Amino acid sequence: MANRSAPKGPRHWMDWCLYGLIRLLLLLPYPVLMAAGTGIGRLFRRLSASRRHVVETNLRVCFPDWTPARRDTVAREHFAAMGRGIIEASLAWWASDRKLAGRGEVVGLEHLDRAMEQGGVILLTGHFTTLELAARYVAMQRPFHAMYRPLDNSFWDVVTTRAREIRSQRPSVPRRDLRALIKTLRRGGAVWYGPDQTLSHRNSAFVPFFGVQTLTLTATSRLAEMGRARVVPFYPERLPGHRYRVVFGPALEQFPTEDVLADTGRITATLEDAIRRCPEQYFWMHRRFKKRPKGEPQIY
Repeated sequence: MANRSAPKGPRHWMDWCLYGLIRLLLLLPYPVLMAAGTGIGRLFRRLSASRRHVVETNLRVCFPDWTPARRDTVAREHFAAMGRGIIEASLAWWASDRKLAGRGEVVGLEHLDRAMEQGGVILLTGHFTTLELAARYVAMQRPFHAMYRPLDNSFWDVVTTRAREIRSQRPSVPRRDLRALIKTLRRGGAVWYGPDQTLSHRNSAFVPFFGVQTLTLTATSRLAEMGRARVVPFYPERLPGHRYRVVFGPALEQFPTEDVLADTGRITATLEDAIRRCPEQYFWMHRRFKKRPKGEPQIY
């Protein structure tokens, strides 16, 4: 695990103060924290016209058959879900098992166990607002390696990375360190992987996402092949009453194939199914359609 300590000095005093405040606030009752998160999300919606535009555009593109009223409702619910997700991430990193354990359930662990008996596993998921808390619930059942992209702020990069490693009981794997990732998989490790965000053409291709040609990472096939790993999809869901469910599906059969585009389309289809179950909980603030095929107009 990482042995770096959070940087000190005057430049990071505000970071330390904010960190301490967050740790104190997490002592509040769960309903109070979720109400605060909802308020944060709603306030952000009012203040950020640009992100509101991105969310509304994404929903219009992905769900053209919905009525405008339904899309508006889901957009509003999404901002509330994002606000709660901020609080939930803090809980995932620093709250006690006692505070969280009774609120979540993990379904389908037998699929993960069966796959791990055969070697390494890619834990395939998407960027949902419950992402961090879902990972905490998985870690309560089975250890795994988190994949991460380093943050620009060195203080929060160290603090959150250490929290994830303590939670998952395994060292994190930098997203760009292919050699470490392959080695981890070949040693029989389980690695969290979300391929549904990319703004680069590298290792990407345009495949349908809700019927729209979308630049999508194709690396899952390559990682599974090079790491000799099974791919096990899992998706989280926020339930009524401040409860959570994480559902594992069976390992993808006959994966990977020689058709990388077909493999990527298959992965995207599993993600779409999960999004349809709780559309407001997906990360719609991301400009998923920023890159367009040559000759097609911009969406945003």
